[in-house]
Amino acid sequence: MVEIAGFAQPSYAAVKDAFAANFAEGQEIGARFSLVEAGEVVVDLWAGHADRKRTRPFDEATLTPIFSTTKAVAAVLIARLVDAGRLAYDRPVAEVWPEFGQAGKDKISVEQALSHQAGLSGFMDEMDPSDWFDWDLICGKLAAMAPMWPPGSASGYHPITFGYIAGEIFRRVDGRTMGTALREDLAGPLGLDLWIGLPDAEHARTAELQRPTGLPKFGQLNDPTRAAFLTPWSSPGGRSGAEWRRAEIPSANGHATALSLARLMGALADGGWIDGEMILSPALIAELARERICGQDLVLPFTLSWGAGVMRNETVKIWGPGEQTFGHAGWGGSCVFADPERRLGGAYVMNKQSTDLIGDARARRLIEAAY
Repeated sequence: MVEIAGFAQPSYAAVKDAFAANFAEGQEIGARFSLVEAGEVVVDLWAGHADRKRTRPFDEATLTPIFSTTKAVAAVLIARLVDAGRLAYDRPVAEVWPEFGQAGKDKISVEQALSHQAGLSGFMDEMDPSDWFDWDLICGKLAAMAPMWPPGSASGYHPITFGYIAGEIFRRVDGRTMGTALREDLAGPLGLDLWIGLPDAEHARTAELQRPTGLPKFGQLNDPTRAAFLTPWSSPGGRSGAEWRRAEIPSANGHATALSLARLMGALADGGWIDGEMILSPALIAELARERICGQDLVLPFTLSWGAGVMRNETVKIWGPGEQTFGHAGWGGSCVFADPERRLGGAYVMNKQSTDLIGDARARRLIEAAY
């Protein structure tokens, strides 16, 4: 039997039972699940081990790699620029990043880029996987690249390139990297254990991952999917784990606790407030979540509805029943969501990865128990 730490308010007792069942069935090594309702933490559960050999406990200080769940954090950082009047979603990317306008991309808007419509899901031309660690090199390649499909005609998920596009837009407007702005404007002042670019001093408390034994099911393959996921250079590689953690890739290598993610998403579900501080206005939260495109994605085998950097629950129903719920999922199973109708935000993190592209069964069990 695995001891379940933390708490669930009595009305959420079923969530604790579901969390324990995931462990009892051998589906977890270490995991944490947190819910914030109307600004109050109502569930915060953790259990298991932070390493594959099961020698180190997964505790309330354990940081977990969250992969593409990081995109929801990047979307919030862009939204804050829009809220401050420093950027507009309908503004062409090339107005803030002139080089991006090459090869027919001059009219791609910020919101199209954030909703995976830019046609830049990955690189078909061979490159070294370590090239991803060179920010300026990758941004230069993206700026010069011709879209793989007509921009605005369809979404095609950008698993890694999203972070460079969103991050460079942010840097051109703000002058700082997303990782720096996250630390200085949100994580530090609000006590959020949330990082894009992890300092060496934090590495020792990072959970060790157990990779999935199989590959996800991508459906019928095409060049956008191959470029996104299936070339030897489709994701960063060739460097140490420490270098990966240090890097700032706002699409893929965030590190966080479930509680900090749930507090962030809880704010988006509750008018933008965390501990008396408004991080995003209600109008901008609605604008962030507003649908930009809906249809069969060209990269992922799902019909998806995209906001400005967040996935909408409407078509996939992976975060409870809410039509207005939005969030993001990460490789291996992590996820975050915000449900403005119920003022509920939540996050699930773990270190035993599954092959589910979205809607990890363990997280769905917890979320369904919560509702």
